[in-house]
Amino acid sequence: MAHTVKRVAVVATGTIGASWAAYFLARGLDVEAIDPSPGAEQRLRDAVASHWVALAQQGLASGASQERLHFHVRLEDALAQADFVQENGPERLDFKVDLFRRMDAATPAHVVLASSSSGLAVTDMQKDCTHPGRVVLGHPFNPPHMIPLVEVGGGERTTPQAVDDAMAFYAHIGKRPIQVRREIKGHIANRLQAALWREAFHLVDQGVATVEDIDTAISQGPGLRWALMGPFMNLHLSGGDGGIAHLLAHLGGPIESWWQDLGSPSMTEALQRRVTEGVAQALGDRQASDLVRARDALLIELLRAKQASGLLGQPDPDLDA
Repeated sequence: MAHTVKRVAVVATGTIGASWAAYFLARGLDVEAIDPSPGAEQRLRDAVASHWVALAQQGLASGASQERLHFHVRLEDALAQADFVQENGPERLDFKVDLFRRMDAATPAHVVLASSSSGLAVTDMQKDCTHPGRVVLGHPFNPPHMIPLVEVGGGERTTPQAVDDAMAFYAHIGKRPIQVRREIKGHIANRLQAALWREAFHLVDQGVATVEDIDTAISQGPGLRWALMGPFMNLHLSGGDGGIAHLLAHLGGPIESWWQDLGSPSMTEALQRRVTEGVAQALGDRQASDLVRARDALLIELLRAKQASGLLGQPDPDLDA
């Protein structure tokens, strides 16, 4: 299935949808886009042009062109010839249920319908579909045109073949898909982020550290290692010759005691104000737009280095996709 996908429909072209559209185009695919909001087409084309600089630095596939972007007013026109559908609508269950019902009716029955939903269950989204077996989760990590991760999973009525097809397609175009093997709120990566955010907010709330201190603690400490390997592999290396088994034998108890001492802050107005003021103080005279450019430039270099690494990298994407 992966090699037969030549035309992707991108449904809803806000921040995530536009980023997906740019990535699909950069992989040499045709993109059929649909978004009913006023001015959506021009915003999409502007976003794709903006993302193209970074995509070109990462390497474009054969045939990649912004000219292969086609915008439609009617949902049915965008979906009629699609080989794969990437949905990016608002994170509202009632909206998603109706949208998937309409997409299911307008798309050939063999085509996978993937949702970028950050936390909704596929089981709920597919409930009004005539062909629910082809509805899957295809949740990217923002921004999709740069970050490799995609979380793939199914609902109660999703077929294993649909999940396999989505996994294969994303891998074929250079992504790093992982399978969410059981439906859970927030999937995988967002839950991991949420756990860190909870303790970060708790430490600010308790006066243990400032916003800037916490950002420094992560960005100049474990975040550097986490960008290369995940938490379990890092623990394994921390165990020396004995690996993770040795580490857990010696630090398992202390780690558990830290878990038991973690905070559960409430998002009060006072805490929100404290964090907002802390971010402003840490920013100083710097502009967020400047930080985004600097971040993306370093991210491109990091991705290149990871790809070039025989042990820590990812397989080369198929540039002839």
